[in-house]
Amino acid sequence: MIADERYSRDNKQSEYDERVVFVNRCAKVVKGGRRFSFSAVVVVGDRDGRVGFGFGKANEVSDAIRKGGEAARKDMMAVKLKGKTIPHEVTGECDGGYILLKPAPEGTGLIVGGGMRPVLEAAGVRDAVGKSLGSKNRLNVVKATIDALMKLRSAEEIAASRA
Repeated sequence: MIADERYSRDNKQSEYDERVVFVNRCAKVVKGGRRFSFSAVVVVGDRDGRVGFGFGKANEVSDAIRKGGEAARKDMMAVKLKGKTIPHEVTGECDGGYILLKPAPEGTGLIVGGGMRPVLEAAGVRDAVGKSLGSKNRLNVVKATIDALMKLRSAEEIAASRA
């Protein structure tokens, strides 16, 4: 019984697409030299409308990535999609990161750059056009992309709010 639960839990984790957006090395100068620590931004999604991101910090790269992945799984959110694209044009903002996302016809692919691509791929968006207009800081671009995806609404929701 316990082995079956462990097996199903492992399967549940493996069904998520995990992407490391970037790893940052930080140095602290101490008496004996430099001490390095690492931070990692990780994006996790099921490629079917759920996505989350996490920021992990540790003294080893692998630990930072693991912590970021765990934080991303806890922080997963549902995204409104229209087929394999987004329903409407949307902007997202976080600190200096400012992005613009537009829907695209089927077969266009993802025409985005920087930290937007792993977020959109993990969310299951296959056709979209995006532009990063503000900071190039990948953490802020990832947060701005998540912000934009959270602003998406379906046509039915928009019609209901107008009535």
